[in-house]
Amino acid sequence: MNSGFSALQVDEFYVRKLQEMNIVSPSPIQAEAIPIILQGKDVVAQSQTGSGKTLAYALPLLHKIDKDSKDVQAVVLVPTRELGVQIFQTLELLTAESGIRVQALIGGAAISRQIDRLKLRPQLIVGTPGRVLELLKLRKLSMHYVQTIIVDEVDQVFELGSMNEVEAIFKGMQRERQMLFFSATMPEPIEAVIGRWMQAPVYVQVNPQQRTSETLDHLYFVCEERDKIDMLRRIVRLYNPPAAIVFINEIEDVAEVIGKLQFANLSIEALYGDAGKQDRAAVMQAFRAGKFQLLLATDIAARGLDIPHVTHVINLDPPIDADHYVHRVGRTGRMGKKGTAISIITPKERFIMNKFSRTLGVTIQEKEMAYGKVYEPGQRKNYAAEARQAKPALSRRPKGKADGDAAMRQPGEQPHAPSKAPASQARAGMPAETGGKPVSKAANPPAPAVKKKSERERKRDSKNKGAPRWLKEKRNKPT
Repeated sequence: MNSGFSALQVDEFYVRKLQEMNIVSPSPIQAEAIPIILQGKDVVAQSQTGSGKTLAYALPLLHKIDKDSKDVQAVVLVPTRELGVQIFQTLELLTAESGIRVQALIGGAAISRQIDRLKLRPQLIVGTPGRVLELLKLRKLSMHYVQTIIVDEVDQVFELGSMNEVEAIFKGMQRERQMLFFSATMPEPIEAVIGRWMQAPVYVQVNPQQRTSETLDHLYFVCEERDKIDMLRRIVRLYNPPAAIVFINEIEDVAEVIGKLQFANLSIEALYGDAGKQDRAAVMQAFRAGKFQLLLATDIAARGLDIPHVTHVINLDPPIDADHYVHRVGRTGRMGKKGTAISIITPKERFIMNKFSRTLGVTIQEKEMAYGKVYEPGQRKNYAAEARQAKPALSRRPKGKADGDAAMRQPGEQPHAPSKAPASQARAGMPAETGGKPVSKAANPPAPAVKKKSERERKRDSKNKGAPRWLKEKRNKPT
């Protein structure tokens, strides 16, 4: 069956495997990189996150494997355990029933078990630089027959300080070999390594100006530092993503953030580099299965992760630079899907968003939240003013019973005579017979004015309170 991958000279066996994975058309980076890699050239490939870089090197890599050989022929180096497991699982799907043996050599796992599995003679290795170099020093692994080596997320390998280990691994290879560097960002220090180890490399760049996916919406909310946790809670309540990754900068903040968000009844777990291997594996497995909503992660732990149902990325701490922003937001909006990147910043950090916007050529919009909705800056006040104007004025309560009765009467209905004068009328000297109307002064003369008591009389009355009658009479007698 002919398809886009068939036109790239991909074997029909792998075309069918891709169809089983619901992948039928190559992405731009795959369409450009696969033919060049099949030619055996060194390649430096740069493409936005989520564009399909793993298949861009995995498919031509598998074509070069000699199934009958018992030697390691290709090595994929990755910066983190999670990315290594992810790539290993992809290669296992592609090589099922092919006769090609793949093994993962990941740091943190039991090295004795990995040594035992090397006895099965894998032809393809996926590993972290530290563990691969350790096995080379133990002479349990050889690079002598390796024809192709790939460094995935090469910029992250530099940042983690693993480049010395990577170059030590390169030294064990033959001069006639193929080297492939893949990443979404290519910092300048990588050029020095390219010059030392690659031979006439071909640069493959797919729309380098568009470093983030076009299907991403970029937003940020401003609040004080002390209110960031509450702002995150409100964002999650409002957007209610099926799955989201929340990024922080410091591992030391993990326990505090997790505790506060779990106290707010949010479904969240943490993934960070210092956690144990089994804990990290359990967290990733549960997150992929949708057992909790939010994954709290650091830049290193989440690098390269491909989790299809992640719809939102939330930066609780702003990234340290534009490259880190690219890698963070690349966890969503992958392969043409819609995604949303939200940053929570303080007023002093607003310049960071402006800098990222200029550097990356994307629009990062400021938003405000109120009344359970998201507004443009300043629009919230206008909405509140319009709501107050549109709200109907409450009718005042009638001042008197007569006014209330008149308001309740139907047109043409005669008023009922009051059966009893209100207390206010009785106090004012308005008898019921007059229907509440004031009577003449002759019929109801005003009460005589009460003579004010002198200061001496007031003091005497105060002393007489509670005194027996005989004492009161004695005190009241004129002296």
